[in-house]
Amino acid sequence: MNEVLEFLRDSGTFYLATNEDGQPRVRPFGAVAEFEGKLYFVTNNQKNVYHQMKNNANVEICGMSKGKWIRVAGNVEEDTRREARVAMMDQNTAALSSMYTVDDNLMTVFCFTSGIATISSFTEEPKTISL
Repeated sequence: MNEVLEFLRDSGTFYLATNEDGQPRVRPFGAVAEFEGKLYFVTNNQKNVYHQMKNNANVEICGMSKGKWIRVAGNVEEDTRREARVAMMDQNTAALSSMYTVDDNLMTVFCFTSGIATISSFTEEPKTISL
């Protein structure tokens, strides 16, 4: 899991795909964290992406770094615990502190409950990591 986390951090920007009524929706994200051995990301609970994930927990992330790309596909769930939001903020203070506070009732975090990460390139065999 640490390899997946570091790859996404090195990517800087990665893209999260959700589904809304059969239509794919993709948008950029940039903050990830590890908490209790799981991969977490953050969003605002007022955004469409939040509602899309609540309606369909099957998502995919894609990012690129140093000539390789990663795809993380799996199921996510919202973690409403304050401790999870604190971990996200502690690991991404510079990126998140201008948008959120831990107790603002907007910041929410999702974690992968299951999934597969695949790191690929044009020159090496793909590497698969279970989350």
